[in-house]
Amino acid sequence: MNMPEEVWITDTTFRDGQQSINPYTVQQIVDLYKLMSRLGGPYGIIRQTEFFVYSERDREAIRRCQDLGLRFPEITSWIRASREDFKLVRDLGIRETGILVSCSDYHIFKKLKMTRKQAMDQYLATVADAFDAGVMPRCHLEDITRADFYGFVVPFVNELMRMSREAGIPVRIRACDTMGYGVPYAEVALPRSVPGIIYGLQQFSDVESEMLEWHGHNDFYKAVANAATAWLYGACAVNCTLLGIGERTGNVPLEAMVFEYASLRGSLDGMDPTVITEIGEYYRREIGYKIPPMTPFVGKSFNMTRAGIHADGLLKDEEIYNIFDTDKLLNRPARVMVNKNSGLAGIAYWINQNYRLKGEEQIDKKDPLVLKIKAWVDREYEAGRTATLSSEELEEKVEEYSEGKYQRQS
Repeated sequence: MNMPEEVWITDTTFRDGQQSINPYTVQQIVDLYKLMSRLGGPYGIIRQTEFFVYSERDREAIRRCQDLGLRFPEITSWIRASREDFKLVRDLGIRETGILVSCSDYHIFKKLKMTRKQAMDQYLATVADAFDAGVMPRCHLEDITRADFYGFVVPFVNELMRMSREAGIPVRIRACDTMGYGVPYAEVALPRSVPGIIYGLQQFSDVESEMLEWHGHNDFYKAVANAATAWLYGACAVNCTLLGIGERTGNVPLEAMVFEYASLRGSLDGMDPTVITEIGEYYRREIGYKIPPMTPFVGKSFNMTRAGIHADGLLKDEEIYNIFDTDKLLNRPARVMVNKNSGLAGIAYWINQNYRLKGEEQIDKKDPLVLKIKAWVDREYEAGRTATLSSEELEEKVEEYSEGKYQRQS
């Protein structure tokens, strides 16, 4: 392993992430950009975010985000590889742009209908156009986990590095696991090994860590593990989308890498993870996106238990069954749902949480109120009920059995 001194997150929510759902409105892009900036904190752990520049709507979104004057995340772009688009990027005041340079034989032979030499010559000519326009290229090595690493990728990147030195303009290399075939095991042969790809780009093509970025997809449930592995083996950046929304099974979830960063570095380094909860609420409320309830960190049920034995543990000490202090870090206290399996402890925990009872105010599972509620719950399910009890039903019974001590929540 060769983890850099600094690592960071980059974002493609407004580019790759926007290709699998209804396009965001300009206002939604602006709102999400502001939330992303707050989440990334003053040190720019969320370093960059990329935009399309094709339409007037795309360009309006860029201008409005630029007008906010936020330092992070830096606005970058992704374009078709043409001289006109490079000029457009430069005129918009964007320093860096992504260029698609597909590198597997599937793409070169079957999609582009070219030989490897023809493809490489075209890519290098495009990069030269970027240099002429004074724009820093970010080369997206599409489908790298199915490419001939030593036969095509290394010679191509070596030529990019040579051109970069001559032009005096850096080139960023984004290694794209387009189909999610990468695996986080160093022992696996190239091109599937994420450690091998990162090591190879550094050792055989002299790509410095700060110029090396990983972009993964989640087709085989390895997106987060592969991204963390890229960090561990020498890439400074991992490319993500909010909620992992992206092509097919999606991209690396940005919120996942916030906590992966904290796990690996021992610090959030200024990031504000409570904003993750605001982002999830924004997607539900303003965008109408349905987040699966069990989704880590943002799902409605990610820290909710229905099991009585788990609720008993939460009642004794939250650390027993909550992944971390979700109230402090996400503004999402651990929750229980009351059903036939909740038991006395689950009901006591629900009451303490729902009525925000702290310290000596808290009740335990032997409290008479809890016993009365438990007896009512048992009667409900003995009568044939199968659904979970709603908060409104529970509040009504708590108010009744406590003789008004605990009022229904507004």
